[in-house]
Amino acid sequence: MKRRDFLLCASAACAVSLAGEASPVLAAGDGKTIALKKPEGGKPLVQCLAERATNRAIGRSDVDLDALGALLWAAWGVNRDNGKHVVPTAMNRQECMVFAVRGDGVWEYMPKEHAVKRVLDGDRRGAFDGSGLILLYCGPKDERGFAAMHAGSMYQGAGLMCASLGLANCVKWQKHDTLDRELPLPKGWQTFITQSIGKPAA
Repeated sequence: MKRRDFLLCASAACAVSLAGEASPVLAAGDGKTIALKKPEGGKPLVQCLAERATNRAIGRSDVDLDALGALLWAAWGVNRDNGKHVVPTAMNRQECMVFAVRGDGVWEYMPKEHAVKRVLDGDRRGAFDGSGLILLYCGPKDERGFAAMHAGSMYQGAGLMCASLGLANCVKWQKHDTLDRELPLPKGWQTFITQSIGKPAA
């Protein structure tokens, strides 16, 4: 074999070897949509306010769909026929997005339909703290801080719903932007903060 041919074969073999050693890339979501149930009943508001607390001892098991629906509705659901939301936004901008990171993928919350759509496949919870559910609160970068303020309103609503459902929760800023390059965010948007949720760990 000529030296030139040998080098070409060696280069091809090396490329195949490197490709085989590469880490698998998780694909974008399949767009599957799940309709959620709106919450009914629950504990009185004063009791939820009294029981609302940060709890970092959070279980790893998935939060069921009924609880997911209640949490997302409390965070960014529509509660009136005019399309306005449970939480207020400055000048009614409504420039907010919430994503749910679960064991079966990353889901975008669609408040008008009260449904979630899978936008990323695979269990990405390990990229955060591994809790049963991680909510990502996103909005446009704004020097006036409106989007960050809206995120605070949303995670407080979800925190009160956690108190009603007996779930542990903790708001975190660490690794909050881990998935920003993969999420279907509008240009100039970012994840401002995350909220880890799950059954209280024993």
